[in-house]
Amino acid sequence: MITINNEEVMGWEHAVRGMRNPMNSWDRSDSTFDEEGIAWIGEKDHERMTNLAKAGSVHAKYRRMIMVYVDVTAPLYFWKEFDTYKVGTVANSCSTMHKIADKEFTLDDFSCEHLITEEKLSDDERYMYAPPIMALETVISHMNHYREQYLKTKNKNDWWQMIQLLPSSYNQKRTVMLNYEVLANIYEYRRNHKLDEWRDFCKWIETLPYSEIITCGVKGIDIFE
Repeated sequence: MITINNEEVMGWEHAVRGMRNPMNSWDRSDSTFDEEGIAWIGEKDHERMTNLAKAGSVHAKYRRMIMVYVDVTAPLYFWKEFDTYKVGTVANSCSTMHKIADKEFTLDDFSCEHLITEEKLSDDERYMYAPPIMALETVISHMNHYREQYLKTKNKNDWWQMIQLLPSSYNQKRTVMLNYEVLANIYEYRRNHKLDEWRDFCKWIETLPYSEIITCGVKGIDIFE
């Protein structure tokens, strides 16, 4: 699962002005901006932005000036792939090192919507093994045991049990800074990804203001539904 909220997009006026610099064509700009930086992109500017975006990242340098701030909560297995995007991104995350013992662990702390439950097992499978969701529940039980021990003793060995048992399905919140160029790169390579989280992230990209300069009219398809 992935949750995306508190988005803010800024930098439109600077991006449009910078886009017009190479051809000294500021007089052709027809966009307007309010005091809060909200943009109404004019027809001429929109055509120029779209054409440059379709020409590729070398020509669409203005996209690097359109900044996006957003809160994203997603499992660690998503963040491991997200961390490949090092250029043009900044992220401040909730700390598992410092705050892992702050609250009791529950299933709600994990992305486990695809784990098989007992109800989904066939009769034959029930005799052979426990459903995968029970494995996660067992890990959570162990982690809560050592959490209680750690809160009492502050013994670092108890802390290690939580850190090294923590599954990659654990959901972590990060406040992320991106720009439209980074999002264009993500959208191109992740919109048809096997992970639901990436496809949902790319669907969110499609909802951003003037997202067509990111997607260039290309849409993702749910090939893994």
